[in-house]
Amino acid sequence: MTDLWTSAPVADVQPGDRVRLASGAEMLVSRIEPRFFGRDNMVAFIEDTPERWFKQPVQSAAEIQILRAT
Repeated sequence: MTDLWTSAPVADVQPGDRVRLASGAEMLVSRIEPRFFGRDNMVAFIEDTPERWFKQPVQSAAEIQILRAT
């Protein structure tokens, strides 16, 4: 089995997924906050690991790269 980056809608991201953001940065999604700042068109991905805490808002309708085992 190998890992492959695939493009998918933001709605397909689940906690535990590793995603590559538009900036090229990668993060491990621990939680997903719907309606970021009360906006229906935004969600926030949260990485909460012993190494770091990171929160990234993204548009709900966007596509994102997800690392998937093939």
